[in-house]
Amino acid sequence: MSPFYEDVIIAGFGGQGILFIGKLLAYAVMKEGRNVTWIPSYGPEMRGGTANCTVVVSDEEIGSPVITNPRSLIIMNNPSLEAFEPRLKTGGLLVVNTSLVTLQPKRTDVNIVKVPANEIAIEVGNDKVANMVMLGAYIAKTKIVVKENILEALKKVLGKEKEELFELNKIAFEKGIEIGNM
Repeated sequence: MSPFYEDVIIAGFGGQGILFIGKLLAYAVMKEGRNVTWIPSYGPEMRGGTANCTVVVSDEEIGSPVITNPRSLIIMNNPSLEAFEPRLKTGGLLVVNTSLVTLQPKRTDVNIVKVPANEIAIEVGNDKVANMVMLGAYIAKTKIVVKENILEALKKVLGKEKEELFELNKIAFEKGIEIGNM
């Protein structure tokens, strides 16, 4: 069996929790004993500007944390779709937030999962958890990490100061898993 390898670029506007879910994914993967890199990237304007991060996961040492052609994309807005869709590997996974992405993906050689993340987040109580809906859909499709490790990492990342947000994030994440499993 060949060693496990996955890379993903998560992209959207600053303030959408892009870096948060990338970091969460990285922590959860570390719990499973895999190698992982997480590289944040954001425009100088931060909130409202562009933000993306790259997460690389492997059973072996990671030679470079920089990816030119990712296997997966989690896309939260139109500019991110335009910027990253052309770079996605043939046969790759494109998880799109259809609540905010009004453009249609152009690629026909990739697997597309459409997630109305903001609508689902509003249904569960707060549109700020749309990022967790997207993460859930991505994890359901890739099986990159087990759900329990994401939830454990979520508790750690939120810390005591924000533990009241755990349940809301958990519900949003689980709704995303449901969509990803459809």
